[in-house]
Amino acid sequence: MEQRISLITLGVSDLGRARRFYESLGWTGARQPDDEVCFFQAGGMVFGLWTALGGHGAPGIELAHNVRSPEEVGTVLEEAARSGGSIVRPAAVADWGGTSGAFADPDGYVWEVAHNPGWTIAGDGSIRI
Repeated sequence: MEQRISLITLGVSDLGRARRFYESLGWTGARQPDDEVCFFQAGGMVFGLWTALGGHGAPGIELAHNVRSPEEVGTVLEEAARSGGSIVRPAAVADWGGTSGAFADPDGYVWEVAHNPGWTIAGDGSIRI
């Protein structure tokens, strides 16, 4: 696993309200592919807002590590499990078109590991949406 964070997602109760709040702070360029999630480019990483609408939203905060191929999702999950973490969600094709899974570190912090074919990962690990 490369030493980097690709995405930080906050679980929110009202996506529209949360998006308006961050936009009123000056955040621009929001990408909202559906009624559940909204992404902002934040330097070389992405900041997301995800509502629990439909039962899919992130509770609290979730970190993410994006990888360059679908196969790498399972590889990173296995590495986390060998290192003392626990698999929260096995690698699987996601309804949004990529591959995703998740692990928890020994203190319970959840990391999503994902391959998103629509996002570019630069050589230095920075993400572009």
